[in-house]
Amino acid sequence: MPEFLELLQVASTNTYVKQHATELPDGALVHTPSQSAGRGQKGNSWESEPGKNLTFSLLIKRPQVDVKRQFVLSEAVSLAIVETLAPLASLTIKWPNDIYAGDRKLAGILIEHDLDAEGIVNTVIGVGLNVNQTEFRSDAPNPVSLAQLTGREHDLMPMLERVGSAIEDYCRREVLEPDVLHRRYLSHLYRHDGHPHRFILPGDDAPPFEATIVDIDRDGMLTLRHADTTLHRYAFKEVAFQI
Repeated sequence: MPEFLELLQVASTNTYVKQHATELPDGALVHTPSQSAGRGQKGNSWESEPGKNLTFSLLIKRPQVDVKRQFVLSEAVSLAIVETLAPLASLTIKWPNDIYAGDRKLAGILIEHDLDAEGIVNTVIGVGLNVNQTEFRSDAPNPVSLAQLTGREHDLMPMLERVGSAIEDYCRREVLEPDVLHRRYLSHLYRHDGHPHRFILPGDDAPPFEATIVDIDRDGMLTLRHADTTLHRYAFKEVAFQI
């Protein structure tokens, strides 16, 4: 089980863990009821009403993962959340690692690595999980919480212990079977159903296009089959779902 450390308020748990990684123990999980500057992928912000949700970061030192295959950690974290919360809601993983209920975002994940010549020194896994918040005021287009999905509030600490422990367990143990992990990830993948869906190219004036998800490569690249049957690979932020 992780070693839990609560901070009453912090700008970003990921930033805090990265700054204090040398003195924090392996498996430290830093959480806070009030995060003032939560960060998402590519500089996006994360809205969280104080005391309503789970915002935390888990430190794993020297994860046993090849730096060229580090996407397996993203698969492990996503699966840990989806499978732990399965009794509460039917969830999917929106590539690369957002957690969705239907077409609405329940949780975001930010994974950051420190590297040296030998590989990954530290991995910091940041999670923002909407639990009891029912009003969202930011410009995020489609947030949802467990309270909205289930019609009731949830105790935060027991949920933090379950989710945090599952993430650590998956990252330390499940990655030893990457093929099994990858198949499970694909089985929970948002819109991976063999049917075409609409996508857009961010920052491009081109109209939306239809394509079918074929696979997620081991480096995290998304492979789509376009309407003309050609296959195209995309990195994160090179293509987006139209929701």
